[in-house]
Amino acid sequence: MKTELSGANWFKSSYSESSGACVEVAWANDGMVGVRDSKHPAGPALVFTLSAWDAFTAGVADGEFDRR
Repeated sequence: MKTELSGANWFKSSYSESSGACVEVAWANDGMVGVRDSKHPAGPALVFTLSAWDAFTAGVADGEFDRR
């Protein structure tokens, strides 16, 4: 199944830096979540199920990916 993201409303976190080194997220109409590099908006996007996205963002909030 292909998720259509061409008309998606992409956004960045309010915590992102102005340097442009961030990701953008979009909610797709089919319940999927798109993620792309803000420096290359015409490039490819990763697509996740909502449950996978929820698990990822919960892991980020819990410090699962903290490299320190």
